[in-house]
Amino acid sequence: MHFFRHTHARKTILSLAFLSLAFTIGCRKEEPKIEEPVKWPEIAGYAAMPIPAGNPMTRAKVDLGKQLYYDRRLSGDGTRSCYDCHLVEYGLTDGKPKAIGAYETPLPRRSPSLWNIGYHTEFYWEGRSGSLEAQAKAAWTGGNMGVSGQNGRPGADDIAARINQIEGYRRQFQEVFGGPATPDNMMQAVAAFERTIVSDDSPWIRFINGDQAALPEAARRGYDVFKGKARCTNCHDGRLMTDLLYHNTGIGWDPKTKKFADEGRVHVSKAERDTGAFKTPSLIDVARRSHFFHDGSVSSLEEAVDLMLAGGIPNPYIDGANLHPPVKLTKEERDDLLAFLRALTANYKVTPPQLPQ
Repeated sequence: MHFFRHTHARKTILSLAFLSLAFTIGCRKEEPKIEEPVKWPEIAGYAAMPIPAGNPMTRAKVDLGKQLYYDRRLSGDGTRSCYDCHLVEYGLTDGKPKAIGAYETPLPRRSPSLWNIGYHTEFYWEGRSGSLEAQAKAAWTGGNMGVSGQNGRPGADDIAARINQIEGYRRQFQEVFGGPATPDNMMQAVAAFERTIVSDDSPWIRFINGDQAALPEAARRGYDVFKGKARCTNCHDGRLMTDLLYHNTGIGWDPKTKKFADEGRVHVSKAERDTGAFKTPSLIDVARRSHFFHDGSVSSLEEAVDLMLAGGIPNPYIDGANLHPPVKLTKEERDDLLAFLRALTANYKVTPPQLPQ
């Protein structure tokens, strides 16, 4: 009798242990995968890029955003992608004086470069948008991509519905966002990818971080002119080559009407002093650009440099604190300054993705 009790007790204990082990193994199988930390591109020596809490970076999200960024099916007429306005051969601009949107819509300003855009906190030439996600959606639903939902054109919900009909995209959105594509999460993915467009592979970054040999001798002399006699660092400062602020250089001023064709920042700040002021463009990859300033009215780097050295175009709101007095350089100093600007190249390491069909 005692033997039976002991045997039964041992069997019960073993059964419970087996069930406990099986339960533990089963639970382990259901544990969510923890994504290993990814080292995103960054500018060495610069403050960390601000990442919004509502749109954290993940590898799967960035990969999805990259596909959307290159996919012309996102535009209203299917003719252009985000990348088509920010081409590598033009320093991530489009090579046009002023941008041309979907449906061949003329736009009032030049496409700005996207180098290091994730470090910015205000977007567009006059800073009217406060987040990269909002800017991406505005460009998508505005003239750039033509997804307005007006005059028979598709709206954002229509394009999202098209994307959800593509198996590859449908699977990825489920993985990244836990549901189908929506206008908001599509632009979250695009913005996440855009935050990886960083000029970390650049002679300028290596130079400013201590590698003197990263720039040729003429460019090094030009940098001395740039930060010294020419006073360019008043506005084009630091590793990003922009102070991220707004200045009136006189571009677009009509002395006959005494008005600006585009008044810029004043419509955002409501401060009269910001009339005709625009965001300082980064000089990263500036030598690849074919047009300059917000309206593309200058078509050579040499002309743009000379205009700034001359103190800009006179007008009642000119940024005299930074542009005046005009600067007179010797031919050698000007040549060296241009050599420095032409050395501010950056390597765009993004390979166009294969798009889901």
